[in-house]
Amino acid sequence: MKTYRVGGCVRDRLLGLEVNDIDWVVTGASADEMLALGYKSIGKDFPVFLHPESKQEYALARSERKTGPGYKGFEIIADPATTIEQDLLRRDLTINAMAEDENGAIVDPYGGQRDLEARCLRHVSEAFIEDPVRVLRVARFAARFHRLGFTVAEDTRELIRQIGQSGELETLVAERVWSELSRALDEPDPSIFITTLRDCGVLHRLFPEIDALFGVPQTARYHPEIDTGLHVLMALQASAALGHDNETRFAVLMHDLGKAYTPADMLPSHHGHEARGSKPVREFCRRWRAPKAHTELALITTELHLLAHRCRELKASTLLKLLTRADALRKPQRFQKMLDACRADIRGREGSQNDDYPQAEFLAGLADKLRRLDITEIQQRGLSGKAMGQAIRDARLRLVKQEQDLARQQQG
Repeated sequence: MKTYRVGGCVRDRLLGLEVNDIDWVVTGASADEMLALGYKSIGKDFPVFLHPESKQEYALARSERKTGPGYKGFEIIADPATTIEQDLLRRDLTINAMAEDENGAIVDPYGGQRDLEARCLRHVSEAFIEDPVRVLRVARFAARFHRLGFTVAEDTRELIRQIGQSGELETLVAERVWSELSRALDEPDPSIFITTLRDCGVLHRLFPEIDALFGVPQTARYHPEIDTGLHVLMALQASAALGHDNETRFAVLMHDLGKAYTPADMLPSHHGHEARGSKPVREFCRRWRAPKAHTELALITTELHLLAHRCRELKASTLLKLLTRADALRKPQRFQKMLDACRADIRGREGSQNDDYPQAEFLAGLADKLRRLDITEIQQRGLSGKAMGQAIRDARLRLVKQEQDLARQQQG
């Protein structure tokens, strides 16, 4: 029985990066032997065990044989005769197919160290094409290591193109796609996830709503970068640079989907794209089973981002409608995330990467004052139903007008 550190922990240590999680593989042992040693079985699909003391996960070395389409179409072979080299052979990229034994010696049968030095993301074997989720994983690793100079090897790009043409991507289950997309959004360069999929010719198969944005022109006055797809990627990078959370980055990725549905005779103007964007955002979130919080934030950002940009020019009644639709008084944290996404939208434009966004402070401050508005006097009138609602709305509208007047005086 031998134990090895494998995969990402070995890769990251060799890159000089912080190692957070350690994956272990055991050779020369059976499941019964692991249980006899006090390990606890936790694997449903694979032979995985918890160490009796450290509680870390230890997997038996295994090999795989493709038996059908999709990620479940594999026969798992795990027995004491399986070698570490056979286990590593089933992995996706050479930089993830290295192991380290108990003495610290590196086991590298497929050139992982070579590709680390060359800053190359390369598949281990032709078996790469057997699991379509690897397409998303490669794009995610490209987003993680882009700033270290890593690029995808051309022969790996070609295999990804073959997977796209084979129909295997259509077998992916929503949960796995969402997991990879969500993790990619948290990488240092999430836009590279999208560009990698697009460069490999599979973005239109996975995320057609996003792919449709490329080549759609915008008005140069507001978008010197012109191309809508490029703008969305710039905004996504701005969101990452601002340290936004996963929900906010997703909202930024979704916010302009409606521009792909602008009638050709309107271009490069996109009047009404906010309303047109609601349907594709809902469909995207439904298809990939996005969490409810992600969906709701993406929808209000899509529908309201232009009103937020123009908030200091709006009529008081329209401004109050904006805050009401965003549910800003009851959900201040979500409203702040929407404002963060709007800030990224502004910064995702050529020449505007460092622009201030005073609209966020104005809207957040206004929502806070409306939230603290004293309605005791209204409640004492004995009103009910629609009359009570109208009285509260009128009081809020007066406050909005007062704040607008004050803001104009300060600007003047």
